[in-house]
Amino acid sequence: MSTSRRLRPDRATTAPVPISERLQRGDLMAEACPSRQVLKHVTSRWGVLVLMALEGGTRRFSELRRMIGGVSERMLAQTLQWLEGDGLVDRVALAVVPPHVQYSLTPLGREAAKRVRALADWIEISLPRIARTWGERDDARSRAEAKRDSR
Repeated sequence: MSTSRRLRPDRATTAPVPISERLQRGDLMAEACPSRQVLKHVTSRWGVLVLMALEGGTRRFSELRRMIGGVSERMLAQTLQWLEGDGLVDRVALAVVPPHVQYSLTPLGREAAKRVRALADWIEISLPRIARTWGERDDARSRAEAKRDSR
């Protein structure tokens, strides 16, 4: 039986952790961890925006496309498929002419959306500080280039 050692919060000492427990939880730092696929889907640019757009309720594809500026039809479809495959988005095809497809968050998707919303909010709030860093970096690069060119 393969185990690794880590500190368990319920114990004061390091105890072996069975591989079944490690696999159940996942290990994002491990190259072969299947959780990385979910991380890729949820934290992709379009994944974050789709989850946030669906926080407002059930939406049709065309409505999502209008809400999420810059997303191509192909990328939106692919992102929705990924999130549906991960159990975060529910897709309902209505039997009407023309066909209507509606997307909504599953309970798991609402949890994910809440978390990526917090990250997006932090980015929006921090953007002025981030932009100052961009400016400082660009200024330093320009000074270095000017110094190199003056030699």
